[in-house]
Amino acid sequence: MAIVQKKRLGDILIMAEKITPFQLQSALKTQKILGKKLGEVLIESGIVSEEDIIDAIEAQTGIKKIDLNNIVFDKRAIKIVPQNLCNKYNLIAFGFEEDKIMVALGDPLNIFAIDDISISTGLSVKTFIAPKNDIDKFVKINYSSEEVNKAAEELLKETLEAKNIALDVEEIDDVKNAPVVKMIEYLFRNSVEMRASDIHIEPYEKEIRIRYRIDGELTTVNTLGIESLAPLITRIKILANLNIAEKRVPQDGRIITRVGNTDVDLRVSVLPIVNGEKVVIRILNRDSYKVGKERLGLSKENLRKLNNIISSPHGIVLVTGPTGSGKSTTLYTILSELNSNNVNIVTIEDPVEYTLNGINQVNVNTKAGLTFASGLRSILRQDPDIVMIGEIRDEETAQIAIKAAITGHLVLSTLHTNDAPSSMTRLVDMGVEPYLVATSISGIIAQRLVKKICNNCKEEYIASDYEKSIFNVDSKEVLKLYHGKGCGHCNNTGYNGRIGVYEIMEITREHRDAINKTRDSNVLMDISIKHGMTTLAEECKKLVLNGTTTIQELATITLLRDI
Repeated sequence: MAIVQKKRLGDILIMAEKITPFQLQSALKTQKILGKKLGEVLIESGIVSEEDIIDAIEAQTGIKKIDLNNIVFDKRAIKIVPQNLCNKYNLIAFGFEEDKIMVALGDPLNIFAIDDISISTGLSVKTFIAPKNDIDKFVKINYSSEEVNKAAEELLKETLEAKNIALDVEEIDDVKNAPVVKMIEYLFRNSVEMRASDIHIEPYEKEIRIRYRIDGELTTVNTLGIESLAPLITRIKILANLNIAEKRVPQDGRIITRVGNTDVDLRVSVLPIVNGEKVVIRILNRDSYKVGKERLGLSKENLRKLNNIISSPHGIVLVTGPTGSGKSTTLYTILSELNSNNVNIVTIEDPVEYTLNGINQVNVNTKAGLTFASGLRSILRQDPDIVMIGEIRDEETAQIAIKAAITGHLVLSTLHTNDAPSSMTRLVDMGVEPYLVATSISGIIAQRLVKKICNNCKEEYIASDYEKSIFNVDSKEVLKLYHGKGCGHCNNTGYNGRIGVYEIMEITREHRDAINKTRDSNVLMDISIKHGMTTLAEECKKLVLNGTTTIQELATITLLRDI
């Protein structure tokens, strides 16, 4: 190994015929001027790619390349290699082989890095090479998780030592290195790096369970002793400007922070339960609302329908679906599309999730008497062209929204229904006259979010007879479907990210006649399909067949037996 490590990168690339001697000399001159590593100079100049360098090192030295996305990290290896070494040399330890520690490096020829790891761990080092960005990514994920665990241990130790001492709130607020302060800081950072949408802190009789919601599913990431509950909740309440002395009633607050290069808005909900106070923190990444309607996941036909609906000068456009189905993202995307200097857009929301430049946004405040209904009345006196109501929850709000629509305003709002056609009957059930519903509604967008198969570990398989029956494929035919086998890139779930599934219903004269005659949503569904609407289930089927998602996710859209 010592002979291999004395080889220089330039010589290796020449031997591998990746560069010429002239290119090497030119790059070395540039390196002296810029003070960068030779590999960085060669990559930035476009002479070679990082993959070229990795392949050359593997071929000429025998140091194997490794895909960090496809391995399970050994936490023991993470614990014994300090993070400062990882950051200094761009490396990460991932496991053991007999008496050796296995380490992936961006530059496995760096003998100083290998020596420092050996001295730090007391073990011989078996080196591998991996892309630098992959190493950086997994250092952030693994060490932020490890920081949470260490801070949790420190917090538990401190709370046990100070069990009979009163909690000093000012000390918790001021001391930056207090275990509870570090615990919360690391928790926020780790949750963002793990792509979580929510943090759940749940007290039980003897422990506290911390869970993240990632791609719509809750995953347990840590458990703490119940003794840590008081300082943990107190710290969160201080950050969210909540009353730390009040433990009997629910409280809601907000924390605005920055994690790395990302602005993060945290919505805090505290709920008293049997064993203490449960906290749920919704993580709102402000960049998630800048996707553009072309990136929502709409098919070409649905994109055309959406453009038709929002181009209407007046009427109500409803976005429907359960909590967490992406309704807010769709609404903000539509608002961004409609936002221009020649229109006055006013919104009333509970709460305002993302501030849009050029749009007047009102936050509901029920304690002060500012409800959706009262706020909407005031908004209509502000000469709006477009009004967005966060949610139609009751008859009063629905009536005002409909009157606004039939008097020349474009109204955007959300409603909780299972599909697009049932939204019209839901408004009638609220107490709105059928003819008003028929007159005012321009279009309805029903949506869900389904998990996307991880591209890194996606694999093909032959569908079973039951799966073929779902797609009306003869049992004798071969149908290929896809799933993720699980890897480090997707935290061994087989999924990475989510995509929207849409059912867009354009209102026709036939719809209006039907709602005046009947409240049957099945009749409205048949009319919609007749006029070209694709149901949520059918849209999701397309995603299953093209390898975007799995048949298991199709089951979350609708009962398979009903397809």
